[in-house]
Amino acid sequence: MEIGVIFPQTELAGDAQAARAFAQGVEALGFHHLLAYDHVVGAAHAHREPPLTGPYTERDPFHDPLALFAHLAAVTERLELVTGVLVLPQRQTVLVARQAADVDLFSGGRLRLGVGLGWNWVEYQALGESFRDRGHRIEEQIELLRRLWREPLVTFAGRWHRLDRVALNPRPRRDIPIWMGGFAERALERAVRLADGFICADGAADAFAQLGRLRALVEEAGRPAAGFGVQCNLLRAKTPQAVVDTALRWREAGGSHVAVSSLGLGLQGAAAHLAHLERVARALADAGLLATA
Repeated sequence: MEIGVIFPQTELAGDAQAARAFAQGVEALGFHHLLAYDHVVGAAHAHREPPLTGPYTERDPFHDPLALFAHLAAVTERLELVTGVLVLPQRQTVLVARQAADVDLFSGGRLRLGVGLGWNWVEYQALGESFRDRGHRIEEQIELLRRLWREPLVTFAGRWHRLDRVALNPRPRRDIPIWMGGFAERALERAVRLADGFICADGAADAFAQLGRLRALVEEAGRPAAGFGVQCNLLRAKTPQAVVDTALRWREAGGSHVAVSSLGLGLQGAAAHLAHLERVARALADAGLLATA
């Protein structure tokens, strides 16, 4: 099982030096991957119809994860870089294909592209994209991303995309893994049909219940279980022992990845976050879950 860390960007206040120090520190501790959330803009929640119910507002700082990863790729050597998740339907598909290909090329094949639908309709509106049809649109987007990464010249006629002999040059040197995330049954079904894996958020949902359902859907689809990864973002586990206990449960249940969160602990600055993660890494190493720490 691979163990990574969630980038605490809402608590690093847009500090570029802190972002570099954090990524390098996570790599030095022996963690496998670094996962970043995505919001292009925040929005005030008051007096909205329909209401905004997500956890972030205009006061929470975010970096674009692909721009962040292009930078961090240059200051790390082995960390897998994971979007968890990029809100794909609010973006132009061909532009995402170009950006993701470049991050993968610049990082030496270290990008895992997690994608999802998002919850912030105001953000969709600000970006000039439809919130209503985002579920159907992401399916066409995933098909088009893969074709642009694989084929030297693409002609495509879909419901939302028209490409006439278009080339993405240079293309990535491999198929960039596409994982999905979400909470609804439809999100699980869509991921099993279209994606290479699924990202659960234990705390925002019951990740263990989702894992059981995903395994059943994978079996029904005739896919090999080993070929479909399932990650658990450990939002509930706040202490080193809680992280170890949950990670052991996840491995025993058949999960393939976990990511540790240092958010919400009142930590100030990259050094404080890394000090907490060092304690977590030691506990994971003692439990035989982390190879080096």
